[in-house]
Amino acid sequence: MMNLDIGQITLIGITLFAATVNGALGYGFSSLTVPVALIFYSNRILNPALVLVEVALNSYVLLVNRRSIPKIWKRVLPIVCGLIPGVIAGSYALSMAGPEWLKLITYLIVLPLILLQAAGVRRPIRSEHLIGVPFGAGVGVLYSTTTISGPPLALLFNNQGFVKGEFRAAIGLIRIVESTVTATAYYYLGVYTAASTGLLSSIIPSVIIGIPIGAYVIRQMNAETFRRICMSFDTWVVGFGLSKVLIELGLLTSPRAYSVWLGVVFIDLFLLYGFFTRGPEIAAAALAVDVADGSPRLLHQKTPTVTQDDLST
Repeated sequence: MMNLDIGQITLIGITLFAATVNGALGYGFSSLTVPVALIFYSNRILNPALVLVEVALNSYVLLVNRRSIPKIWKRVLPIVCGLIPGVIAGSYALSMAGPEWLKLITYLIVLPLILLQAAGVRRPIRSEHLIGVPFGAGVGVLYSTTTISGPPLALLFNNQGFVKGEFRAAIGLIRIVESTVTATAYYYLGVYTAASTGLLSSIIPSVIIGIPIGAYVIRQMNAETFRRICMSFDTWVVGFGLSKVLIELGLLTSPRAYSVWLGVVFIDLFLLYGFFTRGPEIAAAALAVDVADGSPRLLHQKTPTVTQDDLST
């Protein structure tokens, strides 16, 4: 019988939950897995295993939404072009940076992105083509150092009005490129180790089980509510991880460091209260946004979003 330590048990549990969310929403695997798993593993051990899993996971997402690819590939091409240099730079940084400082950077970048999503920020960018390459480069650095790119991609695509199928196809196309390029860069930089590949035995079964469960669950409940609850979980975990790494680096002492976590929890509860009390008003406001037909800088649709469910994917 296999003897599992607390880190492995936690990894199995969080990847099962994250795979369920990914099966339901089409993204969220890394952004849920990484904040929890970093409590037990460094980025250099965790990232290579997650990237290999995500090559297969993103291929599946893209395959399922392949019919929407012709509608979005030109829009995401600048982002894809920026990904490659960003991934190379980030992969090199991963191979050189200290593990605790890399954890701190991960939490500090991911936390505001999650909170912006939770706040329902939607400000469509009119010169979308101008930000594609620099945005892609930034996402490439973020992904190759943390394996997380869902929050910034979701924030951009929701702001720009991608509907469900197009949203998932865009996410899938970008993430299959970033995960494949990152996996290749890791190989040439010698990032893979026995410790990192050894995590695959704990992750793969959870993914295989969780994906179909998520696809079933999302048909039984409101997708936006499900997404928002998952986002709160992610926020709380990131806040806890940030407090813990501040203690490990000696930047704050315990229990003062945990005031950061409590502050994050308070902000999220405030945003969660706003979601459940003003959710219908937010959705109506999003539907009221008018976008000129035929604009090369914006979507071809009159409205950036269609339904509450479309906002979540």
